[in-house]
Amino acid sequence: MIAILAVFGIASVVLVPLTRILGARVFYLGALVPIAALVHALAVGPRVADGDIPFEAYTWIRPLGIELSLRMDTLGWVMTLIVTAVGALVMIYCRNYFRGSKEGVGRFAGVLMGFAGAMYGLVLTDDLIVLVMFWEITSVLSYLLIGHTYVRAASRRAALQALLTTTLGGLVMFVGAVILTVVAGTTSIDAILADPPAGALVDAALVCLLIGALSKSAIFPFHFWLPGAMAAPTPVSAYLHAAAMVKAGIYLLARFAPAFAEAAPWRPILVSLGIFTMLLGGLQALREVDLKRVLAYGTVSQLGFIAVVIGFGTRDTALAGLTLVVAHAMFKAALFLVVGIIDRQLGTRDIDKLSGVGRQAPTLMVISIIAAASMAGLPPLAGFVAKEAALTSFLDEALAGSAWAWVAIVGIVLGSVLTTGYAIRFVWGAFGRKKDAQGRPLDETSWPDPPIGFLVSPLALAAATIAVGLAAPVVGSVLEPYADLAGEGHYHLALWHGLEPALGLSALAIGLGVVVFWLSIRTGWDRKKRLLGFQATDVYYVVTRAIDRLAVFITGRTQTGSLPIYVGTIFIVLVGAEAAVLLSGGEWRFSLDAWQHPVQPIAALLMIIAGFVAVRARKRYTGVVLVSVTGLGMVTLFAFLGAPDLAITQVLVETVTLVAFTLVLRRIPSRMGSHNGSGHPILRAVIGIAVGATMAVVAVVAAGARIHEPVSVEWAELAYQIGHGKNVVNVALVDLRGWDTMGELSVLVLAATGVASLVFVTARADRLVEAREKLREQIPGRARRRAARRPLVETSDGLRVERGESRSGQRAWLVGGTTLVSESRSLILEVIVRILFHTIIVVSIFLLFAGHNLPGGGFAGGLVAGLALVMRYVAGGRYELGIAAPTDAGRMLGFGLLLAVTTAAAPMLMGLDPLTRAVWEAEIPVIGHIEFVTSTFFDIGVYLVVIGLVLDVLRALGAEVDRQITDARETEGARS
Repeated sequence: MIAILAVFGIASVVLVPLTRILGARVFYLGALVPIAALVHALAVGPRVADGDIPFEAYTWIRPLGIELSLRMDTLGWVMTLIVTAVGALVMIYCRNYFRGSKEGVGRFAGVLMGFAGAMYGLVLTDDLIVLVMFWEITSVLSYLLIGHTYVRAASRRAALQALLTTTLGGLVMFVGAVILTVVAGTTSIDAILADPPAGALVDAALVCLLIGALSKSAIFPFHFWLPGAMAAPTPVSAYLHAAAMVKAGIYLLARFAPAFAEAAPWRPILVSLGIFTMLLGGLQALREVDLKRVLAYGTVSQLGFIAVVIGFGTRDTALAGLTLVVAHAMFKAALFLVVGIIDRQLGTRDIDKLSGVGRQAPTLMVISIIAAASMAGLPPLAGFVAKEAALTSFLDEALAGSAWAWVAIVGIVLGSVLTTGYAIRFVWGAFGRKKDAQGRPLDETSWPDPPIGFLVSPLALAAATIAVGLAAPVVGSVLEPYADLAGEGHYHLALWHGLEPALGLSALAIGLGVVVFWLSIRTGWDRKKRLLGFQATDVYYVVTRAIDRLAVFITGRTQTGSLPIYVGTIFIVLVGAEAAVLLSGGEWRFSLDAWQHPVQPIAALLMIIAGFVAVRARKRYTGVVLVSVTGLGMVTLFAFLGAPDLAITQVLVETVTLVAFTLVLRRIPSRMGSHNGSGHPILRAVIGIAVGATMAVVAVVAAGARIHEPVSVEWAELAYQIGHGKNVVNVALVDLRGWDTMGELSVLVLAATGVASLVFVTARADRLVEAREKLREQIPGRARRRAARRPLVETSDGLRVERGESRSGQRAWLVGGTTLVSESRSLILEVIVRILFHTIIVVSIFLLFAGHNLPGGGFAGGLVAGLALVMRYVAGGRYELGIAAPTDAGRMLGFGLLLAVTTAAAPMLMGLDPLTRAVWEAEIPVIGHIEFVTSTFFDIGVYLVVIGLVLDVLRALGAEVDRQITDARETEGARS
């Protein structure tokens, strides 16, 4: 099952590029994955029926006890059949629905496949926390599917509405899941249900879980998002909003009802809100003129019905509820697919524009009649079997004294009346003959016959609806193991139970439903304005607008554009937070020495003096250099106290930081206060002194607070035993604390992306490589290919690609230098950089590979290589940078991060923990004994990320700013 889940994930990625080759036929290929999952589920069906529950588990987050565990019991098996069977039919249907479409088909196929995989994991996972994760994944993927036609504002609004509503419920549900797992002491759903906890805290957790389920399954007051989601393509509606996504909440109710239905908040919430939702959705479905919205509100109504039945928690209602889930998936998916065919063939779903379609499309009409009849509860269909079971089970509970069962019976009968009404309205609206306002028959709508393959999926679902109804006893025997979990009962599914009260109630509901439909048409009630002047959708928009206005208000008051205010606010919060902790921490322990090395007071004095002078500096560059003195003072301390790795890294960081500051200072006034004076000097001084004093006290207290031996004492030994390296710092970064380094790499990538986003205006490119290619294009055709790898040279005619006749001409030390104005060039600097560049790159590679046993590592090596690029840029300008690094910085960042992640995750494929390293040892002649550790690849990823960061900063703050300055000067020159 875990392998099938992985195949879903892989297929969701593979389908996207395959669409370019196969077009819409890619859906046939995609259908093979859910079909394979369906075949597997059918194959293990006998095991499930015998009680031999398939179970697979992989420990994921060991300290929290969270596992990627899949368990296929009866409920999971039934839900798997629904998810995979309907998913495969929808995939096949998509082939014709997207016939001729090109835009976004691959994206749609990939996201739909990913959603099917997420639902497969959701209904089978045995870990409550992992269930919440799959839950949120379905919310995100449904957002993408609903908003597939993103050029339409309505699609974007509907997608966001669905995402916000279901995600809000999911977050509340997560709180409930955490409380429940803490109280139960386990995250295993099976273990929680086997010994369900009780108490006020558990009741609060159950309310949170119910909120999540109600929001996902569109139960009032969260019902409004589902009709809005009809902006999605019809296959999305058939799968997500009939068979899959909205069933996630129903599945949660079905999973927990047998164990927690007797809890105080459970039945009152479900029965009251479920019945109200059933009636509200049914009334609105009778008033819609869009066929898809008729089904949407009908789905809302049916979900309320299912929630009441399956959530009631007795043995017989559990059996009826699961049967209803199966029946609903079949008839509602079939009806949505029928609407998709009508819309695809005619370009409309409006009842007023459809007349006489039934005579021209008899097969489609028969499919719709079967599905609608099942929805209304007519024999011998699956919907009839489920409704009979529900009414009988509630009657038994009501006669046994359950007040909520009486409420459920009355509500279900009234809701069934409305269900019959809107089922007739759908069939009449789609296929019946209409009349105009004067009572004259309308002309028949011209019907182009669809491809025969378009009818396969709805026809299969209609046939299954009949088959399940006729085979009710067999279906019942399959579903009863789940129902028996809720306790004892006597009801068994059958197509005919004789003349009983439930049959009379069904007949009454159907008869009244016909009357309600006729009266709604006859009186024109179905054409009146909405019932209430203020609906749930209006509440949603009022709330979202209020949040937007509040955000604008807060942003306007806090984001004033003043950097001193931002920094001052951060420092004040820092001082307040740290002071609160220090003052409430009780006894302070600290021990101070004057110094441990004679260099310490000297370095400290110089750093203090530099700090005072920096405060008094009037020029920005002077201040930056003086601030760097404090960093270099730390370099001195690290070097003399036996931390060469830290010293090397610190000096490189200070150098790169100084370069970055220098690049930025070119675009701002050289003197501080040139445009705006520095106000409130006393306040600034107070804040600065407070921050310094606070951090000094924190350092002293933290250093004296240790009462146990530090773990770092064992690191020297662990570094060699685990990481096979003698450099403790480097081994710690890539082995012992590799996950920390992974997070730091992500931060570096985000920082580089942020810098580039702030500087690049139109496109994230510096046009350096393009300039070089334009020069090469000047060469005649046949010679151009031979010249592709030749260097650029400076000749008497300017910058040219080297040819045979120009080979003896003057060569440029740095090609990019020829593009600089003469006063900006330095021949000595160009010569030095040309000579040293490759040597520095070699040194950086040495630091990379030697860092496992000697000072260095990927971070230090990457900074050294970055400084080599800095030299090329400073000496030759932005074009020289493009020649020195003819690659995109983003690709280097991405490849480095991908290499690090792959190195960390690869051991998981062999059943090992992440970041588990492998070691190769060998005896090499002359060289001797060598060892190679796979964590070196992780370090190479760090190396590439750091180079990419420096390159991105140079291209953004250097090359791009250069271009902007040049363009500004040329524009001013043209104006003058």
